[in-house]
Amino acid sequence: MTYKELLRLPEFRAFLFANTLERFAASGMTVLLGFQIYELTKNPLNLGLLGLVEAIPGLGLVLFGGHFADIWSRRRMVVTTVSGLGTLAVIMAIASMLKPSGLHFLLYGVGFVTAGMKAFQTPAATGLEAQVLPLGQVMKGVPLIASCGRTADVVGPVAAGFLWAYAGPTGTYATLATILFATALTIFVRIGEKPPVHSGNANGNVIQRIREGIGYVFRNQILVGSMALDLFAVFFGGATALLPMFATDILHVGPEGFGLLRSATAAGALTAAVLATRYMPSKNAGRVLHAVIAVFGVSMIVFGTSTWFWLSMLALFVAGICDGVSMVIRHAVMRLASPEEMRGRIAAVRSVFVGSSNELGALQIGFSASLLGPVLAVMTGGTITLAIVAFIALRSPKLLHLDLAHLKPEPINPPKPQELPKAAE
Repeated sequence: MTYKELLRLPEFRAFLFANTLERFAASGMTVLLGFQIYELTKNPLNLGLLGLVEAIPGLGLVLFGGHFADIWSRRRMVVTTVSGLGTLAVIMAIASMLKPSGLHFLLYGVGFVTAGMKAFQTPAATGLEAQVLPLGQVMKGVPLIASCGRTADVVGPVAAGFLWAYAGPTGTYATLATILFATALTIFVRIGEKPPVHSGNANGNVIQRIREGIGYVFRNQILVGSMALDLFAVFFGGATALLPMFATDILHVGPEGFGLLRSATAAGALTAAVLATRYMPSKNAGRVLHAVIAVFGVSMIVFGTSTWFWLSMLALFVAGICDGVSMVIRHAVMRLASPEEMRGRIAAVRSVFVGSSNELGALQIGFSASLLGPVLAVMTGGTITLAIVAFIALRSPKLLHLDLAHLKPEPINPPKPQELPKAAE
């Protein structure tokens, strides 16, 4: 099946368009909440507080979101959360127009509720994707969904910023609510309803089912290995949090150069996602995944040692390409290695890995830079990333030799080892 034929599938086409629109609007709204809080308070500490407020429900509720995505209608969960996000955008449009006292407290509340809704939406959307993308078309559909989603995540905040400058906060939030969220909601509603698949500990309580999902991931070399590579690469190898320091004190390029440095990684990731729609690694996917994470570590070392702006740009662009290739492969692994009846819980575990790596990675690199200086901190992080790639390659041979074309979910309940026969008396 060609991409043109794949896009003729009505439910896949609907999901692709609606999911891209929703991510475009949600990413724009998340960034604008921080911008508006800083505009109101002029205190950078409040930006960190907003991040904490968003992290608490984001990490605390996502495992519960995965549980419910496996027992409830995934389409209804997506529809409900998109409706909620649109409603929050309407509330912010009205509040921005009326400008009540204590508006920044409302912004914290909206950020908290938004993160909570995303904790339920992400696992449900992952499961819904599997319902509309035929298994035989994963190698074509996954790169397409990933590239569109990444584009929305990158372009959404930029477009929202330009709209804010033209229409102000009221007009921006109103546009997000009445055009983007509303259109995405209308399309999601048209996707057919499919009942959830139950098996395993179907009648267990919430905690038992969450533990079942976590246990499945940690028994599976391919799932836990791919998640660990992502977690530790971002935790030790991410230099994004230090870009203002590099732009100002090391490269001496000011805010304009800082903007270009920020865009280099995103441009590399988008390039990789688009190329993956034509050159998706399959047979040697495991080796490619390890290789791109290793190159990511090397690019961080080069960035840390560089004092030439264009070499730093190139290093970040290469890091972005590696991140994009890794993202597409890990997306395919999630789709192919997850049993249908556990897809929501596995997606939730992955969200914990990803969420932890982003927040804790920024904390780690900031602390390391305060002790070692920015250059040595980034170089050390890149070196540790290389060591982690080697360690996971040794500990997870199934992941290293992964062939996506032959990847299937492992049994949910592994056979118990047979009891040894009793010795004859």
